[in-house]
Amino acid sequence: MSERGKLSIVGMGPGDPDLLTRKAVRVLGEAPVVAYFAKSGRVGHARGIAEGLLARGVRELRFEYPYTTEIAHVSDEYRAAMDCFYDKSAREVAAALDGGADLALLCEGDPFLYGSAMYLFDRLGPAYRHEVIPGVSGMSACWSRAGVPIAHGDDVLSVLPGTLPGDELAARLGGGGAAVIMKVGRNLAKIREAARQAGVMDRAIYVERGSMTGEAVMKLGDVVTPGAPYFSMVLIPGRRGVR
Repeated sequence: MSERGKLSIVGMGPGDPDLLTRKAVRVLGEAPVVAYFAKSGRVGHARGIAEGLLARGVRELRFEYPYTTEIAHVSDEYRAAMDCFYDKSAREVAAALDGGADLALLCEGDPFLYGSAMYLFDRLGPAYRHEVIPGVSGMSACWSRAGVPIAHGDDVLSVLPGTLPGDELAARLGGGGAAVIMKVGRNLAKIREAARQAGVMDRAIYVERGSMTGEAVMKLGDVVTPGAPYFSMVLIPGRRGVR
């Protein structure tokens, strides 16, 4: 029986291929099998970043989400469908590894920061040789592109999902310090109101598609649309003034 293959979970960074690590590029160029997640009808963001970096003749496993924003993420239907999706995806990865092939699982940003790859790692990590290759996170790309130092000295940085209830968002933002709000999307209006209630609207920065084509940076108060694209964040810098 051939030796099982190795699972490499590769952080693909926020969008700009130049932000990939040298290690990520090397693994992508050597892996005989790559796997990635994608929304229905889309190439897949992580796969798009990898274009031109994969080995010739590579075998590709595409895992298409059953849902993204079509139904509420807290619903029983969503959770059941996603559990089945990750179970099936893990079985396909396991079959490739059991056949002796090394496999690179692509993940946007950093794999262990809100990354879908974590759910396959939970299922496969204990049983297979593996390595996780960190990537530049979307949040670090956004604050770098916006030119906004996010945390300094004793600042406490909070990472908040925009899916939280509005009153909880406002309470956390009102606690002081720096914050990054992810999962903006259709939660944009709620986030704006929470920032207003917390008294941080004057320093809140909205970043859309940071490091990608179509990038936009503006004050949160200047955003008038009711929703935002998937690749968007709100930054609340902690440091004020120059030391």
